[in-house]
Amino acid sequence: MEFDHVGIVTTEKKAGEMFVPATKVWVTNFQGHPYHIEWLRYEPDTPVTGSVRELPHVAYRVDSIAEASKGMKVLIEPFDAQIAIVGFFETSDGAVVEFMEYKKEGSQWQASDK
Repeated sequence: MEFDHVGIVTTEKKAGEMFVPATKVWVTNFQGHPYHIEWLRYEPDTPVTGSVRELPHVAYRVDSIAEASKGMKVLIEPFDAQIAIVGFFETSDGAVVEFMEYKKEGSQWQASDK
C-alpha cells in the first residue's frame, strides 16, 4: 500500500477539472498538485451519498483492492475512474479511504472539456 492523494470535497469549480461519469463528480489533478490534493465537486444528481460525499478521504495505490479492503465496510464498490479502478471503504474508526488499482504504470490524469 502506497499513499496516493487526499481528496477534499468542494462546491467551487476548480481549474482543469476532469469529469468522472460513473460518480458524476468533477475532480482535479492530484498527480500535478504539490501536496497531492484532489478537489471533488459533485453534480446535484450524483449517486454518491453519505460520508464519501461529505468527508475528505485518503487514497492509497494498491495491487489488489480486494486484499486491501478485507474486513472493511464498502462505501462504493470498485469502479472504473479512467486512470484506475477505485473503491471507497470505511475504516473501523470511521475514516474514508480510497484504494486504487492503476490500469498500467504511468497512468496519467487528463482534464476534460465537458
